[in-house]
Amino acid sequence: MSEQHQTVVVSPAMVSGIINVPSSKSYFQRAVAAALLAEGECVLEGNMRCADTRAAIGVAEALGARITVDGGIVTVRGGLSPIRDEVSCGESGLCIRMFTPIAALVKGPVTLTAIGSLATRPLTMLVDPISALGARCVTTNGHAPIIVSGPLQGGVATVDGSISSQSLTGLLTALPLAPNDSRLTVNGLTSRPYIEMTVALLRDFGITVNWREGDIFEIPGRQRYTPRRYRVEGDWSSAAALLAAGAVAGSVTVCGLNVHSAQADRAVLDIFRMAGATVLVNGDAVTVSTGNPRPFVADLTDCPDLFPVLSALALTLPGTSRLTGVSRLHHKESDRAVVLQREFAKLGAIITVDGDTLVLNGLPKRPSASVTIDPHGDHRIAMAAAVAALHYGTLHIRGAHCVDKSYPDFFSDLARLSRS
Repeated sequence: MSEQHQTVVVSPAMVSGIINVPSSKSYFQRAVAAALLAEGECVLEGNMRCADTRAAIGVAEALGARITVDGGIVTVRGGLSPIRDEVSCGESGLCIRMFTPIAALVKGPVTLTAIGSLATRPLTMLVDPISALGARCVTTNGHAPIIVSGPLQGGVATVDGSISSQSLTGLLTALPLAPNDSRLTVNGLTSRPYIEMTVALLRDFGITVNWREGDIFEIPGRQRYTPRRYRVEGDWSSAAALLAAGAVAGSVTVCGLNVHSAQADRAVLDIFRMAGATVLVNGDAVTVSTGNPRPFVADLTDCPDLFPVLSALALTLPGTSRLTGVSRLHHKESDRAVVLQREFAKLGAIITVDGDTLVLNGLPKRPSASVTIDPHGDHRIAMAAAVAALHYGTLHIRGAHCVDKSYPDFFSDLARLSRS
């Protein structure tokens, strides 16, 4: 495995070893938002060095928090009082959708900007609820930059949850500080585990949110966030790629995981079992090893980040595997279904879309020559390509630095586990 001009070369190898997974960026970004809104000092513990966590720290600082980072300790002194009227959210979808309602708590205007693929991801689902709740919200043709001007008052609103649950996370985080109680009716809610994560984290910081039948959320106003020390658990999305390497080419143990986590991607363990891999759990350590490979069927509607790496796994299995939830892939860092079809076709893979299902036929043999894969700036596809290379043959992964978004050390960690 070597790196040159932002291209990483991954060759066939067996994998074995133990590794610590990075902390969950989904939990960390939510915790930073809660700490920003707390009156006092919060201490966040964990291994959090990716681009999305840096973006969350930058947004919180721009909105008034004072933050110091010392290794795995992030100290946040809260206080929502923007020091800039323009805030960069980097390329983090959660940042822009979560911090927009938070920024609407203060008398504006505040402009939230984006870079890279985030500049083309939809934000229209924020406009109507924020407007109904007493603030002003304007997008740029449905995308970033997005401008809000508060203060948010609370009240009654309808939320479109069909594209992403991230805007709902932002509203649930902001509305406890509004002067009035709020009631949100959410239509077409996707990624329910992420909302469970949000509600649980808010509870940890002293906030009450009542989730009623029919996806109705009642949020009392005039609440206070409680400062606290908070340990961020390991990231299942990052772990999935390393564990898939074990399923494909040996055995990998990942430490630092909560097997009872609210993270949606924890579902990968049951899917590995369906695919014939051997799965062992010992406390916070999870081991996945190559077993008796067989095709599998999985619904990934609530965990779309698993599509790329499970597609790579499916191609190494005999027969036909089916992954449902393709509609969730269009507005990620890339249009993932299209990119997976295009790039894995270079290996000879035949991947088709049947309604909302991705259909993948196992590849019978390795390509005769090395292949260049372009992940189109998508960190999950870059990791998936590396997993595929362990089995199929040498792959040149162009623009592999895109893994900095979630897991900067992914390729070096995979190299530590690999033996040719």
